[in-house]
Amino acid sequence: MAVLHAWRTARVTPLGELHTPPRMTAVLLRLTVQIVLVASLWHGLYAHTGTTAGLDRDQAVTYAVLAVLASRLRELDQYAGRDTVLQHMHFGTIIYWYLRPLPPQRYHVLRALGEQLYGFVWALGGYAVCLAAGVIEPPRSAAVAGVFALSLLLGQLVLYHVMLVLDQLCFWTVRNNAAMLILIFAQNLLSGVYAPLWFFPDWFVTLSAFLPFQATLSVPLSLYIGRIPLSDAAGQLAVQAVWVVLLTLFTRFLWRRAALRVMSQGG
Repeated sequence: MAVLHAWRTARVTPLGELHTPPRMTAVLLRLTVQIVLVASLWHGLYAHTGTTAGLDRDQAVTYAVLAVLASRLRELDQYAGRDTVLQHMHFGTIIYWYLRPLPPQRYHVLRALGEQLYGFVWALGGYAVCLAAGVIEPPRSAAVAGVFALSLLLGQLVLYHVMLVLDQLCFWTVRNNAAMLILIFAQNLLSGVYAPLWFFPDWFVTLSAFLPFQATLSVPLSLYIGRIPLSDAAGQLAVQAVWVVLLTLFTRFLWRRAALRVMSQGG
């Protein structure tokens, strides 16, 4: 029974997407345009050079296209389902999260799990097409593929907890629109979504090393293209795991504190 309830909760957002064909068409069109433009951009940047910041053209294009595909793991239209923490706090319906048999933190995890799996299907399909078309390079070995998969999983766990902290902020601020815009920009910049971190100044790279953002995307993609060698993979995976543990403990603390701020009046 618990597994059935978990499945029903996890599939809410994916079902909302699947029952809206125009939205899926828009996603496919946007993803295709992004890949074409990004690949063209990096091909153009490398038209008159061989290696820059330790990356050759094929590595740079592969990194950039994989970053676009990875965006499908984190960019579902959650507002369409009217089930975000921000919306519930605004309308006062967050109390229902605490009246269900399912604890709010577990409900939040299951919804995120469903979204991640749905996004993963999009990313995997795009990866297969790009690989077959020669847009990106395959992993250099089976070991690299395995380490990349583990690092990507850890990166998604870090990203989930970072975004969860932002959701939990609503319990103290009610609305977090400005904070969300700032965090999303910082996440994309410091994780290497816009460009690999090696193209930035040394002080910027040093600063990002003390923050969890690069563990979400830069590390997995760097392992895939070979910018981080397998000999250094264990240390990078350990750093990602530490961030997962620290953020998990912090968000659990915030869930407990948030529960003290939720009050139900009337029947």
